[in-house]
Amino acid sequence: MSPASAPFDLPATGDYARDWALVDVETSGLVARRDRVLAVAVVTIGPDGEQTGEFSTLLDPGCDPGPVEVHGLTAERLRGAPAFDQVAGRIGAMLQDRVLVAHNAQFDYDFLAYEFARARRWLPVSQRLCTLALNRQVDPPTNDMKLGTLAAHYGVPQQRAHDALDDTRVLAGILRASLREAARLDLPLPLVSCPPRAESQFTPKPPKTPCAYRNPGRMAPGGPLLQGMKIAITGETALARAELIGRAVAAGLNMMTSVSRHTSVLVTNEPTSESTKARRAATEGVPVIDEPTFLRLLADVRSGTAHEGTTTSASTTRPAKGVRTTEPESTPAPPAPVPPAPSPPVPRQRTTPDHDLTKPLTNRRVLVLGGDHTDAAAARTRVVELGGSAAVNLSTSVTDVVVLADGEKDRRMSRITALQLPVHTADWLTSPTATTPGTPPSRPKEPHVMPRGGVIDLPTSSDTPAPTPTPEWHLTVTWAPQSTCEIDVVAFILDEDEQVTFDEDFIFYGAPESPAGTVRLLTGGPAEQTVALDLAALPPATRKVVVAAAVDGPATFRTVGAIQIGAAPGTSGSPLARATLDAATTERTMLLAEFYRRGPLWRLRAVGQGYEHGLATLARGYGVDIAD
Repeated sequence: MSPASAPFDLPATGDYARDWALVDVETSGLVARRDRVLAVAVVTIGPDGEQTGEFSTLLDPGCDPGPVEVHGLTAERLRGAPAFDQVAGRIGAMLQDRVLVAHNAQFDYDFLAYEFARARRWLPVSQRLCTLALNRQVDPPTNDMKLGTLAAHYGVPQQRAHDALDDTRVLAGILRASLREAARLDLPLPLVSCPPRAESQFTPKPPKTPCAYRNPGRMAPGGPLLQGMKIAITGETALARAELIGRAVAAGLNMMTSVSRHTSVLVTNEPTSESTKARRAATEGVPVIDEPTFLRLLADVRSGTAHEGTTTSASTTRPAKGVRTTEPESTPAPPAPVPPAPSPPVPRQRTTPDHDLTKPLTNRRVLVLGGDHTDAAAARTRVVELGGSAAVNLSTSVTDVVVLADGEKDRRMSRITALQLPVHTADWLTSPTATTPGTPPSRPKEPHVMPRGGVIDLPTSSDTPAPTPTPEWHLTVTWAPQSTCEIDVVAFILDEDEQVTFDEDFIFYGAPESPAGTVRLLTGGPAEQTVALDLAALPPATRKVVVAAAVDGPATFRTVGAIQIGAAPGTSGSPLARATLDAATTERTMLLAEFYRRGPLWRLRAVGQGYEHGLATLARGYGVDIAD
């Protein structure tokens, strides 16, 4: 009996009994908006665990198949296969009214969504379940969470890796085992709602080239313009807008689509305009000039200061037409004011070595229940001081439970009792025992536990002559499931002035990917979001990527409780480092982590700094224009 056809030994009701459509795609690359699906397989399973359907096919994408060494699908092998639009109807019928299941489900979902859009169809998926996110909740003791690793852990046979149909059959076995573990722990499934996506959402904007120069601030009365100034335009222009912008960009100016307090000058031929940009310029005191003045100043743009780390060749250091190369006679405008929102960097602290046996809770994972926010935060801080890791949810890696006031009323207590986990009072944290019976097995290497303010150097690749960071990192943010509020995870791509280069460097639920795709926001469930970073592809001017969380609505982090972050290399890695962060009681936004450069290396800092203001104020502090 194949893993796909084996019945599920699970409760027949609730979240665990659904109609499932297990999916795997092989693709010509990793970017859904650009690359194509080469092979697709779908296996459908009913609530009783019985397989109800199976379909797989190769596809002719009409383009280069990409990394043949990975998927083995050559152009010759794909020749004569159907195009996606020829099978879209059959695939859609199998997905209809079922939960889409995939390993790293957002990847498969996005590729299918683009293919359906190209075929002028809707992707008929309203919910998806990611087995990668589900296993992050279960937290099995594996080195990573790749499909093959989980298959070996759960005893699921795998015959041909990167074969769509075999991967889907393996996925069925992993889903079966993962759901069984979720049921044993009484975990809510991380189901993600998938509203219909219009075709226009799949039309990517062309990547905007970051300006090579730092923003020198406001333009002085009468000029001149300096390279790096942030320029916005509003209203009708005599010269075509695209040409005007092209000339400005060629001269080294940073053309913006909105106005903020960091804007150097607004260009408009309508001084009494009531446009949003004009009103914001008046509010912020941004200088305003007309188009003829702007064109005159464009003929004599003064040299600016290049971003730190930006290298230019002989050909690129030649000034653009209209750029003056001598030093300006007048003093440049002062830099933009420092934003009030972000706090100064937390001083670097050395964290406890992984194998420091003088810490009695080394390699132990402790779940704290009950207590008010202050007492619970103090207990979790004490766990870390003792060498342990503070959990925010129940999982197979939890070794101990500390129950504070009213903690026995937590809905998880009955399951904790059934699992026979050691339960302690707060006094146990004064002098915890080194060992307790029934400890779950640990990983070969446990994640490094970072305290608030802790810093680690990200490992470098050994395959290059000079040290280079592991290219892709995923920072996964999790919290206890909420019924009264939602959490938004966001990221800011910052230069050496702690400012975004342009508004698109603010990554959030409404714009989940930077124009170049170097930073992306991924949703794994209602209590988990991930920021994926391609450190190797970030522009040299990028000095830092800040990840933050905001509580939607009037609620505060007193309601939410602790936030956990885990940093892992690649898509399916287990966390290299983990931190549990507690804001104070009244904060609505919190800086979670910073990825920042130090020479050729990147470092990760666990921040944990909260603010009472909302997300809009935090974004404005980093130079993002947020409409009121």
